[in-house]
Amino acid sequence: MKKIVLLLQKLSPFIGCLIFYIVVTVLRSHKIINGYYMQVLMFAGVNVMMTVSLNLVNGFTGQFCIGHAGFMSLGAYGSAVVTTLIFKGSHFTGVAQLPVFLLSLLCGGTVAALVGCLIGIPSLRLKGDYLAIVTLAFGEIVRALLRLIQPIGGARGMIGIPNYSSFGRILFFVALTLWLVRNLIYSPFGRAFIAIRDNEIAADAMGINTTKYKILSFCIAAFIAGVAGGLYAHVLCFIQPDSFGFTKSSDFLVYLYAGGSGSLTGSVIGAVLLTILPEMLRFLADWRLVLYALILVAVMLYRSEGLCGGKEVPFLKVKRASLYKEPIFGAKKNAAKNG
Repeated sequence: MKKIVLLLQKLSPFIGCLIFYIVVTVLRSHKIINGYYMQVLMFAGVNVMMTVSLNLVNGFTGQFCIGHAGFMSLGAYGSAVVTTLIFKGSHFTGVAQLPVFLLSLLCGGTVAALVGCLIGIPSLRLKGDYLAIVTLAFGEIVRALLRLIQPIGGARGMIGIPNYSSFGRILFFVALTLWLVRNLIYSPFGRAFIAIRDNEIAADAMGINTTKYKILSFCIAAFIAGVAGGLYAHVLCFIQPDSFGFTKSSDFLVYLYAGGSGSLTGSVIGAVLLTILPEMLRFLADWRLVLYALILVAVMLYRSEGLCGGKEVPFLKVKRASLYKEPIFGAKKNAAKNG
């Protein structure tokens, strides 16, 4: 019985997303949810992945990245090039789509991670406002370069991208992202990230290679953002460089800090609520933006730590007892040397 409970706890992100998928499918079969609402939910799933990846850098590692949409754009274009230009995606139907789609997402995520590593190695030696300025410049440089590359559409954007992203596929990647990041945070690597966030000088004094772990956090977040960008491109079927500007990056920052920095639950709630809310307020026309801004101001005034305030729902936690089975940061080697 204990093994079954432990297995369910390990797979809880997948189980939660499966239940949500069944509920949405039932509501859609009864025509309570139409195609427009389904598309909004798909965008919400992409935003959850982007917010969780940004939370890994800003919330758990304590850095301040404000150009996260740059990684999303690299993933979107990298994925779209594979499906549209290389494999001519419109020729694939049914099951044949899946291998091409997965390969494209892997390529998009890898491109974003490699660029993230190249940017992270020099820039993550900086701190605070200086790091924020560098990441902002990176996002704008990527956007400007994409406007100059004519084979992928240049400033006009890229059209004809096959519609490979479905609600079920996006929800699967959301569950996979939550599962991976949750296990990472509750691992020795995650404790290193949190130690750097809490006190980088003390973490360095304890033998943690702070530069290495910051770059690792940056690359993992960039990879997830690249995959999310690939999913986004195959939902919209059209991407354009200006769609990934500073405004897009600031949206992810709003989702993160409104939901609660340092909380996976906050990332999910912030991204879903703030993606759906503007659509719910469309009946107010231009006044919806005013009300949306007032709601954000109220959240920051009365819940400055975010809606979740660093707390997690049970299915996004790992059993604490399992955290201390293995020593970390070379303690095992030191214990062996000391007899």
